[in-house]
Amino acid sequence: MALGSPSPATVHDVDTTAAVDVADLRKAYRGGPAVLDGLTFRAGRGRVTALLGPNGAGKTTTVAICEGLRRADSGTVRVLGLDPVADAVALRPRVGVMLQDGGLPTGVGALEALRHIASLHSDPLDVGALAERLGLTGFARTRVRRLSGGQRQRLAVACALVGRPELVFLDEPSAGLDPQARLAVWDVVREARGAGVAVVLTTHLMEEAERLADDVVVVDHGRVVAAGSPEELTRGPASLTFRSRPGLATASLARALPDGAEVTETETGRYTVTGIAVDPRVVATVTNWCASHDVLAEGVGPVRRTLEDVFLDLTGRTLR
Repeated sequence: MALGSPSPATVHDVDTTAAVDVADLRKAYRGGPAVLDGLTFRAGRGRVTALLGPNGAGKTTTVAICEGLRRADSGTVRVLGLDPVADAVALRPRVGVMLQDGGLPTGVGALEALRHIASLHSDPLDVGALAERLGLTGFARTRVRRLSGGQRQRLAVACALVGRPELVFLDEPSAGLDPQARLAVWDVVREARGAGVAVVLTTHLMEEAERLADDVVVVDHGRVVAAGSPEELTRGPASLTFRSRPGLATASLARALPDGAEVTETETGRYTVTGIAVDPRVVATVTNWCASHDVLAEGVGPVRRTLEDVFLDLTGRTLR
């Protein structure tokens, strides 16, 4: 089934009110294994959707297909209700794209490049104000090819947003940024969302997804393995941790706690209590046990599961 000619059943399922609607997307390169294997997700308008996944999970291919830069082998994709290939001309002024590599003219100054991109749009943002927000003025006249990685990232974000898009794709927007620049980029992304822009971003930075995303889509082996808000994905019983000297014999602590409790040394000198609900009595039991065994414990308290915990549980800890 060609991307531009989906089956009637698939068309019926497409939500044209979503900013991005991807259904059963499949892609393989030159007879190799499937890069995308039935991937399906939606990105809402006026929301930030983060695509997370290990290297090779299919994120970049998915975004490239949504941007009309690649074609899927089968499945459907609609961007602002349109086909990104057949309707590319209509979509181009409505969609902003930040590519991690390339896409910027390299022989001109940074601000000149931004002004050029702005000139292609009928109602661009104020170039000077945007440059100031993202700290571009300090290297405004530096040719793009001479910019550092972080400087080029900030320029790419500005170019993606300057045309007031309805939808913007951001590929690793915080890669190579120092903390100050990262916070500035996050503020600009939040401001765009507040203005009704749909943002689809890929990132390996879990904090970025937790701080920015309304919706998170975790991709692995070309499929969506989990989706929801950061709060939904991290919801679950908290664990309790404390630090002390390495090698504590904690069997008696586990017996002092409610049935089901497990106490493990998760890293040198750091202990985690799992398997039970963490409440004030559990914290008190751990604290009293430490005192009665002449153990100095630091930082006794519950720890909520993070998005990184969820990500590793879903995709594993093996290097790829």
